[in-house]
Amino acid sequence: MEKPLKTEVRTLQVTGPAVRLDKYLAEKYPDLSRSVLQRLIKEGFILVNDSTAKASQKLSPGDNIYVELPPPEKVSLVPETIPINVIYEDDDLLVLCKPAGLVVHPSPGHTAHTLVNALLARCPDLASFGDTMRPGIVHRLDRDTSGLMIVAKNSRAQQYLMNQFKVRSVTKGYLALVKGKLTPGEGIIDAPLGRDPSNRKRMAVVTAGRQARTRFKVKEYLDGYTLLDITTKTGRTHQIRVHLSAIGYPVVGDAEYGVRSPYLKRQFLHAYRLGFRLIDGQYREFSCELPPDLKGFLASLSRTGH
Repeated sequence: MEKPLKTEVRTLQVTGPAVRLDKYLAEKYPDLSRSVLQRLIKEGFILVNDSTAKASQKLSPGDNIYVELPPPEKVSLVPETIPINVIYEDDDLLVLCKPAGLVVHPSPGHTAHTLVNALLARCPDLASFGDTMRPGIVHRLDRDTSGLMIVAKNSRAQQYLMNQFKVRSVTKGYLALVKGKLTPGEGIIDAPLGRDPSNRKRMAVVTAGRQARTRFKVKEYLDGYTLLDITTKTGRTHQIRVHLSAIGYPVVGDAEYGVRSPYLKRQFLHAYRLGFRLIDGQYREFSCELPPDLKGFLASLSRTGH
């Protein structure tokens, strides 16, 4: 009988001269590409002395490297006819409004019925460039977060868009409903994020985490809730949800970090605004209105003033 694949966990100790983390790992794991290793580092599967790290971090003799390699999955991307709401498209990219419940790309436990499968049915050429499991993807939204996303249609556009995210020139606006009356009316949450030491599937505010800043402004107070307009410069995993939970105002409907609601099947978080430069250099902003489930929940609440 064939044994089931398991997660590989190793602890390595640096014994040689100072070297970059990604270069050290490339020597230890020659079968893994540099981009895969960098993604594992970014997503917190690789720690240095029990702290999150960057690919460029210099290692010193005696450093302990914790490596968690998810089991490989045999996944072949197949185009699927899944409806997607495209609000802008040209020869280089498209902008869409992702529905809640749709996973962006294949991952352990979600090997099909993703946004990537839908995109391949619409744009077959996506399979010819980039990451084989994430063709055209330059950023992502959580499965149960709805809203705007950009998708590149060729390698030139993908690099151009990724550079904008890297230098944080992309404008990202979200609407979030939190439990309680959040005061003051606006502010910035500046707290580093990393893997939760007690549960590595969750993110948390940790001293050794990566910088994360979330700016919020109250749009409206509604019957024990606060509707927020949020902008982010950094794009850490689960950033908005973790930050709002950390200051005591959890996102409504968020079963992981927030507060459950009998009236919502997912978190009240929607990426409603997205601005960036097209390939010709022109800056454009796009918007996507609240979907029916969130709009209906808001309508059921009474206004209590500002």
